[in-house]
Amino acid sequence: MHRDSFSFLLRPMITIVALLGLSLAQAQSDPIKIGIIGTGRIGGALAQHWVAAGHEVYMSSRHPEELMGLAEALGPRAQAGTPREAAAFGDVVLVSVPYAAMPQVGSDFANELNGKIVLDTSNPVEDRDGPMAVEAKRKGSGIASTEFLVGTRLVRAFNCIPAASLAGEPSRQPERIAIPLAGDDAEALTVAQRLVDDAGFDSVVIGDLESARYFDLGEPLALGTPTAAELRQAKADLLGSD
Repeated sequence: MHRDSFSFLLRPMITIVALLGLSLAQAQSDPIKIGIIGTGRIGGALAQHWVAAGHEVYMSSRHPEELMGLAEALGPRAQAGTPREAAAFGDVVLVSVPYAAMPQVGSDFANELNGKIVLDTSNPVEDRDGPMAVEAKRKGSGIASTEFLVGTRLVRAFNCIPAASLAGEPSRQPERIAIPLAGDDAEALTVAQRLVDDAGFDSVVIGDLESARYFDLGEPLALGTPTAAELRQAKADLLGSD
């Protein structure tokens, strides 16, 4: 084929690829529908940050009537209701409950959560959650949570930042607080990184779900309020360079 003819055929292909890239970029900036199962201090703070960033949230708890005032204060992009409604609403679902409730969340809302990106903030704490927390900590929370939330695209996130800092220090100056992430699904991690950024924090991917054990509470990468540089250095010291 003559070179000019090949160029003529190639130009439409380049145009299609360029348009596809533009549509993907636009999709990455579109608002996300986020369901929140467990709207306590962590879920409530993130609801406020995400609404401010333009996302839609559906908050829930065992007593949804207690969330109506917050939903009204956050405006038309916020709703409140039952955990099942939140699970069904969200394209992404935040699970922020006492760890002993994780098996019930996974069982009760299996259909609503199936195939969805789930951000898991929940920590196994023996004094509160009993013997199941000991086993979860032995396995590491990333592995344990996948056994409860079967069929989800799980990312561990927001589990080791103090609730007061999460609520009161988004976009901290001069450097933002870093949030460690772990997950097995590359697209889910990308979405999680966007939501961390939109909430006013920096994300640092530690690795796959097995590596989430390194930022379980009390572990070396659960640093509380580090900068991204500090967290990356701690990761390199512990696990070696990427």
